[in-house]
Amino acid sequence: MSTNPWIWIGAILTLLVFSYLWKENPFYRLAEHVFVGISVGYLVCITWFNVLKPKLFNPLIIDHEYILIIPFIISILMLFRFSSKHGWISFWPLAFLIGFSGYAIPASIDANMLKQIQATVNVSFGNDFMSILNATIILVGTLSCLIYFYFSIPHQGVIGRVAKFGSMLLMISFGASFGFTVMARISLLIGRILFLLRDWLGVVH
Repeated sequence: MSTNPWIWIGAILTLLVFSYLWKENPFYRLAEHVFVGISVGYLVCITWFNVLKPKLFNPLIIDHEYILIIPFIISILMLFRFSSKHGWISFWPLAFLIGFSGYAIPASIDANMLKQIQATVNVSFGNDFMSILNATIILVGTLSCLIYFYFSIPHQGVIGRVAKFGSMLLMISFGASFGFTVMARISLLIGRILFLLRDWLGVVH
């Protein structure tokens, strides 16, 4: 059994989280609150040392880049959100943030939509059978899924069969995504059990 106090703390918190399998209880809530508090504190530290200090305060104080006073004031205005009387002031930086997000829409469309379409259209059929089969599946599958979401014409006849095939491909994709999620969670569970049996109790080597 380990004598490291940090391992004991981790093991106890792990058991408190596992107690939720029995039912929701104060021990689980304690572990949940500790986790949320530590996560928020860690995020605050990361934000300070990786964002605020090197990109705002150091250039402003040391390098005298006074233009940074503008974003600093805008960020301060966000804090008025916590005031019931002057909360309307926080709408100004929010409007600026939302407007700037609209400026990023073309780049987002290009990266998330047009590049994907281009990669599908430019798929190489190659010379061997597997390359041709892979490219055919990608093209047929993409067109079938697009037809499934095309509702301007009724899904009857050939269009209906293609749309049904696209629906089947979507279900396969969703099932694979769900299976991957389950596998990831099981991997985390195995890691926690190994931590308890190997690092804490020392019964597994």
